[in-house]
Amino acid sequence: MTSAAVHPASPEVLSRPPHDAPVVTGLGVVSPCGLGTEAHWGATLAGHRGITPITRFDAARYPVRVAGQIPGFTASEFVPGRLIAQTDRWTQLGLAAAALALADARLDPAELPTYEMAIVTASSTGGVEFGQREIERLWKVNPRHVSAYQSIAWFYAATTGQISVRYGMRGPCNVIATEQAGGLDALGHARRLLRSDARMVLAGGTDAPLCPYSWVCQLSSGILSARDAPDRAYLPFDADADGYVPGEGGAMLVVENARAAAARSAPQLYGTIAGYAATFDPPPGSDRPPGLLRAVRSALDDARITPEQVDVVFADGSGVPDRDRQEAAALAAVFGPYGVPVTVPKTMTGRLYGGGSALDVVNALLAIRDGVIPPTVGVHRLPDDYRVDLVRNRPREAPVGNALVLARGFGGFNAALVVQAAPGLPGREPDTTAPDTTTHDTTTHDPIREK
Repeated sequence: MTSAAVHPASPEVLSRPPHDAPVVTGLGVVSPCGLGTEAHWGATLAGHRGITPITRFDAARYPVRVAGQIPGFTASEFVPGRLIAQTDRWTQLGLAAAALALADARLDPAELPTYEMAIVTASSTGGVEFGQREIERLWKVNPRHVSAYQSIAWFYAATTGQISVRYGMRGPCNVIATEQAGGLDALGHARRLLRSDARMVLAGGTDAPLCPYSWVCQLSSGILSARDAPDRAYLPFDADADGYVPGEGGAMLVVENARAAAARSAPQLYGTIAGYAATFDPPPGSDRPPGLLRAVRSALDDARITPEQVDVVFADGSGVPDRDRQEAAALAAVFGPYGVPVTVPKTMTGRLYGGGSALDVVNALLAIRDGVIPPTVGVHRLPDDYRVDLVRNRPREAPVGNALVLARGFGGFNAALVVQAAPGLPGREPDTTAPDTTTHDTTTHDPIREK
């Protein structure tokens, strides 16, 4: 990686005692690239595109007709039958991801103190498909045919509630609603909980926005790609970018206090959550630095690392030209032109809203585990002024010790999260050596959401 001594961590931050960084011990993935972590990861490294013509509803009358769809998902394989009638597909995906994550961690919730287990999920669309079905029954038949579960199935906290009930997790139960940034915000909040009374947090997010009701809402933003060809519809950082493609799915992660994970001899440590920050975009005309730029700098400060120590950036990759240009400028400002490998594997899944950045964290942890950066597919023409070292079309083998994940949510939300290799992982140890700070900018940043 090219050196770029731009806003390294301040001496004050570097002198802080190290965190008891929370460790990720389990991954659960429900993705357009595959069900389960290894199926998703294998397809991602192969460049398999999960964006296809929409089959979940008749999209012929709509201007957007492609999406990231999960192949072969059957709710009954993951969700008790009595819950299927009570829940939206989005919650069913969340329950499936939670079950996969707990199994991967080899963690039985029944063996842990019930009030020391917490849940934080992210949701953007909520139970829209369930809601549409019940509204249709109201209009076409009469109110007696509307399910009593409509009162809770649509609610954006329903996934958190159903996971809590299913596994007896009675510690703090929360939901984050910051659109695409939500997955990172959920993991940032999980870290806070682990610094208090929680010993384990199930955190992440899913969304299932593929129904006509949701489609009309998404189209109102005016930033979805209208191209029908799946390989040309979502092209972040490309000169031909014209918007993004939505998708369904996401990921849940088991995050534990490091001491608790050691005490139960957790079978694997995928990595640590080393740094987190979130910001809001400043108002138009403000002289404040862009919100994404502040989030990146604050997350690196919180992780006590410098830009030179970041091995890869999993970019937000909006696919909207103005937003891509803003993100490219922020990356160049922090890392220098072409200063760090950048990738957007969500080109294979679409943007999954509340589930998207949680899935990117999974990708980052697997990149650390396997020493390989997954590709960005379909992007061929980068504007010269972007100055981004984009990993395109095939994986790039490289040791990864520190990975930075970025996400932006509609409405001005920005989040940045640093994951590091954990001691004992087969990949190289993260580079946390403090550099010479004699000429460094000593401005500090609040690692919690700035306003």
